[in-house]
Amino acid sequence: MDAIDLEILRELQADGRLSNQELAARVGLTPSPCMRRVRQLEQDGVIQGYRAVVDPEAVGRGFEVLVSVEVRRDREAVETFEAALQEIPDVIEAYRLFGSPGCLLRIAVADLRAYERLWIEKLTTLSGVTEVNSQIIMKRIKEPTGLPVR
Repeated sequence: MDAIDLEILRELQADGRLSNQELAARVGLTPSPCMRRVRQLEQDGVIQGYRAVVDPEAVGRGFEVLVSVEVRRDREAVETFEAALQEIPDVIEAYRLFGSPGCLLRIAVADLRAYERLWIEKLTTLSGVTEVNSQIIMKRIKEPTGLPVR
């Protein structure tokens, strides 16, 4: 990747809805070579997709919780747990970590009652889970805006 590719990435992270013409103007290219570069970045897997950023409150998911989960440390338990997480739409992010806790989840639901139901009915019943700890998010201080591209 050269400086123009990096500039394309910066611009698209800031506004993924830019037209090719606008993007080309911002990075100092004509539209045709700009489109070729964007398509190549997509084919190479550098650009993995485009998404709308949705207000959680607007879709009834304004109650967010960070959940640390301990899972039995054997391959089958971890694989089963990770597969089960894919089937829970309330889990919007999940990370396997080195050390403790073994897993960190970000969950978005309507309210405390909905989270309690999820905790009781799903999280604590997942195969291999030995401990579930919850941290309710009071305020989001910094929103994800993309990766720093230099």
